[in-house]
Amino acid sequence: MSRTSYDYVIVGGGSAGCAVAARLSADGDRTVLVLEAGRSDFPWDLFIQMPAALTFPSGNRFYDWQYESEPEPYMNGRRIAHARGKVLGGSSSINGMIFQRGNPLDYQRWGADAGMQSWDWAHCLPYFKRMENCLATGSDDTLRGHSGPLVLERGPAKNPLFGAFFQAATEAGYPLTDDVNGFRQEGFAPFDRNVHRGQRLSASRAYLRPVMSRPNLTVLTRAMVTGITLSGTRATGVSYRRNGRTHTVSAGEVILSGGAMNSPQLLQLAGIGPAEVSTSVGIAPVVDLPGVGANLQDHLEVYIQHCCTQPVTMQPYLAKWRMPFIGLEWLLARKGPAATNHFEGGGFARSNEDVDYPNLMFHFLPIAVRYDGTVTEGVANTGHGYQVHIGPMYSDARGTLKITSTDPTKHPALQFNYLSTEQDRREWVEAVRVARDILRQPALAPFDGGETSPGPEVETDQEILDWVAEDAETALHPSCTAKMGPASDPMAVVDPETMRVHGIDGLRVVDASVMPYVPNGNIYAPVMMLAEKAADLIMGRTPLAPSAEPFYTHRGTAVP
Repeated sequence: MSRTSYDYVIVGGGSAGCAVAARLSADGDRTVLVLEAGRSDFPWDLFIQMPAALTFPSGNRFYDWQYESEPEPYMNGRRIAHARGKVLGGSSSINGMIFQRGNPLDYQRWGADAGMQSWDWAHCLPYFKRMENCLATGSDDTLRGHSGPLVLERGPAKNPLFGAFFQAATEAGYPLTDDVNGFRQEGFAPFDRNVHRGQRLSASRAYLRPVMSRPNLTVLTRAMVTGITLSGTRATGVSYRRNGRTHTVSAGEVILSGGAMNSPQLLQLAGIGPAEVSTSVGIAPVVDLPGVGANLQDHLEVYIQHCCTQPVTMQPYLAKWRMPFIGLEWLLARKGPAATNHFEGGGFARSNEDVDYPNLMFHFLPIAVRYDGTVTEGVANTGHGYQVHIGPMYSDARGTLKITSTDPTKHPALQFNYLSTEQDRREWVEAVRVARDILRQPALAPFDGGETSPGPEVETDQEILDWVAEDAETALHPSCTAKMGPASDPMAVVDPETMRVHGIDGLRVVDASVMPYVPNGNIYAPVMMLAEKAADLIMGRTPLAPSAEPFYTHRGTAVP
């Protein structure tokens, strides 16, 4: 790389970084550099490109940053593993490929905070539409987009277990819906997925790779940013390590897109954050922003697993001897069991009448297996099983992220405080009971070989909480560690009208860390929406006009 100065330097070639780079580099007069610490998402890399291979990169040091929480005090001191993508495309290259916008009331909640009016549902919907090409709906659907780079295929959900699960949900009193990303999120339906023609469609494949030939765009992989260069209270560039050497590059603007863990880490390393955190490791504070690393939010989930009495599940395909044949079918035709993420359907429900919109999300799979590939003894003995992933979606538990060293390669201390609040614990009990109620309905009776996890011995509220504390895993939605808000909010980090860091010129943040509250579903789609809108704000363009499309609430149709 001969150039040492760019108009924009984007730190992180993950989900948001890919979208921002593609949009900013569309202006041929502006130069853009993307620095990604991980490897490239090579087209021949089956672990990335093959949808069913999604479990292989997680926990693998070549693809995953392998974050881990501090001992969680309400989870028996367990350290919770957090996979984050260490590759071009970031976590969109290793995630479950589920596309969920969240509920419109999530964004109404964002917009209700002081200074956040331009982030309500009416202002966010146009960007959701701009970024997507939803193949499952017609062009007359005014809530969905049909020409964006993110091609969305809806899960076929043809396995008989999906039909039985959807029917069981209605038997338990929960509705079906046509589209969880459309007018009515609440209900059960097949899911939209970032899978196109049998292959993962990551942010890199959708946004970055189609424009890599632009002369004003440079993308460097295996380039780990080690620090933000400051001149007083202005960011002027970054330093990074690549091929064993340290480099510096100047920037008109630095854009942090490293995600909810790396972006606040880099801010704290630069002395931008809570003054006590900086001084604790010998860094002189530059701007005291208490919100950097605060407000950490996530979703926790468990698997409720059942044996299946009929040979209709995907369980046999876990056999190692089948894998070469499954892989060959995918390589030759992009078809077969490897061409799907298997998260083809699920739903959203309310666990009680007090909540305004769904606080539970369900993922149903016609297979019973953990992310690490293990199966329960009961499922192993019968050879067939199915499972539901379930957990509360808007817990009021809040955590923190703090650097413990000046070494940028050392992970920060992550404390999520899962199960630490009365609301969180109450909704966890409700979540498990709702899921069990659905799984015990007559529609699933012909398939039901009994619950193997947690098992019938877990029944009381306390037994459920004890099981969750021992067995739950992160749903991998860390967010909100550098939230948007006006300068008058002492915990705000980023200006919602410009994405600039308060008190620092030439420095912006665009990723999941700027969310004020985590939405009630998977966060990839909200991150991409946020990146699309941020690109307009950074370029000084007039944001897309708000769209006052009505949406469903259980209290009646609402208009933003």
